[in-house]
Amino acid sequence: MKKVKIIEENCIACGLCESIVNDVFEVEEVAKVIVDEVKEDLVDNVQEAIDSCPTDAIEWVK
Repeated sequence: MKKVKIIEENCIACGLCESIVNDVFEVEEVAKVIVDEVKEDLVDNVQEAIDSCPTDAIEWVK
């Protein structure tokens, strides 16, 4: 399984990631990842959130 992280200093808490895949992201003052590993069936949704983030604040953990 893949892991994802938020680069907090880039996050503006717009909520787009949470609206795309709320099983993985939660937004308060900044976005946060609420799962340890992204399930395979959510990988495409997380990639959409990564691609949609206006500040490039989400990335896969390498």
